[in-house]
Amino acid sequence: MSNASISFPLLGSWSIDPPNSFTLFGHEFYWYGIIIACGFLLAVAYCLHRSHEFGIRQDDVIDCLLFAVPLGIIGARAYYVIFFGHYTSFWDMCKIWEGGLAIYGAVIAAVLTVLVVCRVKRISALALLDLVSFGFLIGQCIGRWGNFMNREAFGYETDIFCRMGLTVNGVTTYVHPTFLYESLWNLTGFIALHVLSKKTKRRFDGQYFLTYVLWYGLGRAWIEGLRVDSLYLGNTGVRVSQLLAVAAAVTSAALLLILTSRAKKTPKPLWVEKAAAAVAAETVPAREPEMNETASEVPSSDEAEIPGDKEEETK
Repeated sequence: MSNASISFPLLGSWSIDPPNSFTLFGHEFYWYGIIIACGFLLAVAYCLHRSHEFGIRQDDVIDCLLFAVPLGIIGARAYYVIFFGHYTSFWDMCKIWEGGLAIYGAVIAAVLTVLVVCRVKRISALALLDLVSFGFLIGQCIGRWGNFMNREAFGYETDIFCRMGLTVNGVTTYVHPTFLYESLWNLTGFIALHVLSKKTKRRFDGQYFLTYVLWYGLGRAWIEGLRVDSLYLGNTGVRVSQLLAVAAAVTSAALLLILTSRAKKTPKPLWVEKAAAAVAAETVPAREPEMNETASEVPSSDEAEIPGDKEEETK
């Protein structure tokens, strides 16, 4: 299907056949990688722009990215290799340019990296995870269009109104455009979380991250059930990503209920408030003498005691 023409009957009778890659200065560049990179850069720009609202310095965000990006790629590949399991050599496992990355592996590796980096730098991991949740949604929303260019991550055959047609040798197969479902689901989640963060105040650090996990888990559990390229748990009929999505959604929903209830009863300051208080304490100037203080209350330079004077007098 990698060279199939793509059509959407809902939008008319036209079709497109975009290339998977292009050549520039003698090098081949794949649209999948370029689209992923664009999503990543937009996510970083957004997070850097709003980092101060979470009490996180931009330098700390960048430091975290330096570790999270390569480890995220490794995690995405490792997740795919573990559950796909049809590689005969270590070198074959490393060939990410031939395809085989799983977004869940990237997210898990990125979260673990954030926890470690934050512990080393002594900043709130939950506050940083709240911030990068927006980045996850942006990156996943845009990145799914890389699947569109590769004609992959689609679903079962269907006659639904928004079906996608894949035409090979004059034969058209209509399928669920699951890449589009997930892209729109993530876009909706990003807009909702952005508006929520502007209109209301977080009750506790980690609230937005748990909301992201709940939202993405619900959507992925539904969409994964429509896909034809799912990774399965061994020889069972259980889809790994669907099982993980359900578990993540249920866990995050429970934690949101528990932590929100606690925050209502015993509110605690957010990390951004603690960080602001710490900065304010460092910038408070030393107390100056009041204008109405008498001269006798403020010793002159001649009257000021110089260390060692008494010692000389004793001698």
